[in-house]
Amino acid sequence: MREFLATALLVACALPGLAEAQGGTGAPARRLATIDTIRQFPGFFHLQNVLLRGEFSDSGARVILNADERSMDVLLADGASTLVGLVEVRAQVIDVGRLEPGDPRLARYDGARDAERWPRPGEELLLNVTGVTSVRPFTETSIRSLAIEPWRFDGQTVTVTGQFRGRNLFADLAGSPAKSNYDFVLRGAEGAVWVTGLRPRGKGFDLDVDARIDTNRWLKVTGIVKRERTLVTIAATRIEPVPPPAAQAAIEEPVVPAPPQRPVEVVFSSPTQEETEVAPTSPVRLQFSRGLDPSSLAGNIRAAYVGVPEKAIEFQTSYDAATRSIGLTFKLPLERFRTVTVETVVGLKGFDGALVTPWTLTFSVGE
Repeated sequence: MREFLATALLVACALPGLAEAQGGTGAPARRLATIDTIRQFPGFFHLQNVLLRGEFSDSGARVILNADERSMDVLLADGASTLVGLVEVRAQVIDVGRLEPGDPRLARYDGARDAERWPRPGEELLLNVTGVTSVRPFTETSIRSLAIEPWRFDGQTVTVTGQFRGRNLFADLAGSPAKSNYDFVLRGAEGAVWVTGLRPRGKGFDLDVDARIDTNRWLKVTGIVKRERTLVTIAATRIEPVPPPAAQAAIEEPVVPAPPQRPVEVVFSSPTQEETEVAPTSPVRLQFSRGLDPSSLAGNIRAAYVGVPEKAIEFQTSYDAATRSIGLTFKLPLERFRTVTVETVVGLKGFDGALVTPWTLTFSVGE
């Protein structure tokens, strides 16, 4: 039991990034990436905070980030601006096709506008840039430099030190090289790379790529840098264990503010607005732009005769999640030749907590 507690304590001290990797609290994880990798794995990076390098260019009204003969369109958040030369960019990746038309995160984007020809997932990618810093090319090799500028080291023999993360047990990276049963991820203070070619064992150590308990170990790896299918790998020629470094304070990342919630709106009604000669026994149907929270229906829909607001009309409601619609069935036939209003009031909510915009339907009853 003492040995188990000692191991747990060592893991907690030696893995400052572990809580983030497992979805813990604290600053949101920022993934080091390249444009090439983001384009290859858009689903993995969608709405993720990333750090990458490149150079800005303008193409008419568009701002573009270029790196290693690849490019991505850029949206500049408030306070962010472009710089000349090599820069490090902090951004959030947006896969336009995975959002809905009218999403507020696309308010500044002049690209996709036609909902009928909305891009498919992975077809149109953006970088919502929140910070830009001028930098120089790396002169020293580290996992960080390999993760963010791998083209500068392709084919070179390097030696790096990092934390053993097994067979991508914490989803540090997108994709897998699938070279052997012993490929594993090596993570540094920032960034991560795949290691292939050698099994992680030797004198005094034998690590299991599928066991999280072994991820308290640190390794020094020597090998040749390769880029295969946008993945950065080190084809190892030597692996040896090293002591874990002293714990460092985590760098707090600026949080990309959550987009304001779009209100839910009524998009269709039956009867239609100002319709006349509606049958006294006709039900009313309201369809909404998004799904509703059924628990918010009670008390937030009203029906009355115009001119007699104090005389509420009694009805029963039913909600159809598949069509995002509410049905109102009146307990008694509506009075002939009267004008009826049906209204939604503040308090009716969408499934995501967004309020429904107050709305009123008016129609006239026939014989």
